[in-house]
Amino acid sequence: MTALTEAGGAAEAGVAAEAGGTSAAARVAHPLDNPAYASLTGPHAHFGEWRGRVVRYPLDVSPWLALPDDMTAADWADLAALAGAGAEVPLLGTTVRPPDGWEPTFDVPGVQLVDDGVAAAPDPEAVPLGPDDVPEMLDLVARTEPGPFEPRTVELGTYLGIRREGALVAMAGERLHPPGWTEISAVCTDPAHRGQGLGARLVLAVAHGIRARGETPFLHTSAENPAIRLYESLGFRLRRTTAFRGARVPGRPVAGEK
Repeated sequence: MTALTEAGGAAEAGVAAEAGGTSAAARVAHPLDNPAYASLTGPHAHFGEWRGRVVRYPLDVSPWLALPDDMTAADWADLAALAGAGAEVPLLGTTVRPPDGWEPTFDVPGVQLVDDGVAAAPDPEAVPLGPDDVPEMLDLVARTEPGPFEPRTVELGTYLGIRREGALVAMAGERLHPPGWTEISAVCTDPAHRGQGLGARLVLAVAHGIRARGETPFLHTSAENPAIRLYESLGFRLRRTTAFRGARVPGRPVAGEK
């Protein structure tokens, strides 16, 4: 993790240099510094469920929610009201930490990688996936655990898959959508078909579609994921380290509420 942290510091320094020595406050305004907030106040605004300054995706679309960088006691109260007493809240890709009384549930170091010369290209085997494919997509996700994927996640962007003998064996698609950027997510391959480069091919194909819209691909993953080296070999570079945290809202759930 030390190397990643050092690389993350270098990446942040690189952002400052690219911005001509801008201040820390200016760097925070970069859409990838708070990508969920940039998505839900931008291209994905139609998904937003708001409470005060806190906004989230519908739970059957994505667990991602977005918090302002300057969280106040009132914002935490709004988040608690939005999620409900006793609910586990994912605090993904943010630097904020919950206040006293919120029980931490997980804290996973992560990384954010951005396109730095990705050799994006369409793939002749890749087929678009849509609502009719969701049962197969959910089954593949359950067997491979690439990260959260819900029944309506497919609505967030383009999803591509590769089939063998009619069965879906690999897929990748789009998730967060900050202005000018699109996140590649849900990259997974059936265990029986790994080692054939299917995931890498789909990443490049999804990246090609993103680039065709004039946007830039990026992605998130665990800092311990061995696939980081693969992503770097495809042309992604580390922009920053981040964290995927969870916390439980104080209180007990109300009977009948989820």
